[in-house]
Amino acid sequence: MDFLMSGLAACGACVFTNPLEVVKTRMQLQGELKAPGTYQRHYRNVFHAFITIGKVDGLAALQKGLAPALIYQFLMNGIRLGTYGMAEAGGYLHTAEGAHSPARSAAAGAMAGVMGAYLGSPIYMVKTHLQAQAASEIAVGHQYKHQIFPPQSWKLALVAAMVSGIAVVLAMAPFDVACTRLYNQPTNAQGKGLMYRGILDALLQTARTEGIFGMYKGIGASYFRLGPHTILSLFFWDQLRSLYYTYAK
Repeated sequence: MDFLMSGLAACGACVFTNPLEVVKTRMQLQGELKAPGTYQRHYRNVFHAFITIGKVDGLAALQKGLAPALIYQFLMNGIRLGTYGMAEAGGYLHTAEGAHSPARSAAAGAMAGVMGAYLGSPIYMVKTHLQAQAASEIAVGHQYKHQIFPPQSWKLALVAAMVSGIAVVLAMAPFDVACTRLYNQPTNAQGKGLMYRGILDALLQTARTEGIFGMYKGIGASYFRLGPHTILSLFFWDQLRSLYYTYAK
């Protein structure tokens, strides 16, 4: 569960922070191995970079490399935090007398970090290549011409659906838990619930009694149900539209 929860949490954050990764990558590659003042500065600062990329490459370019970024975050943080959590649960961070050991904690954190970085490094390279891709007038660094999926590919629809599935589960899990408990609560002779007055009451009682993680119970099962459902729904929708426009011409 530590692996899954930490990986999903990192993916959720990545959806919002990926545009900053695109800007960071472009600015770090700008003027590579050139003396200051000898090259054209396409990106003067963070805000100017946002505006320039959005204007020239389009707003969608601010999410370039999102798919490998999500995979990287899931792998790196899932392995890093999950491994550390296992070490903590196994008692390896304490001495024989039961006292917490800073040295063991540091060693476990370092080992977990190295494992996550090593396994995630190939995905990070792909992410960097994709995020550096730009129109010729604002291109910086070497321009790899990778294209994960061709336009209108069914694989592109599948990846987009997987990403949206993560966002949907993170947003809807608390309400799903509340709905499940509302439907399953005992009722009196008049059919009125005996535990919750409504969805807000269910959310508040759950958070107050079980903590924030209580509102995300079953999130793994929710994704493995909703993920395929979202993927198949969007995939079939995309393919049916493609067939319709093909034969309607």
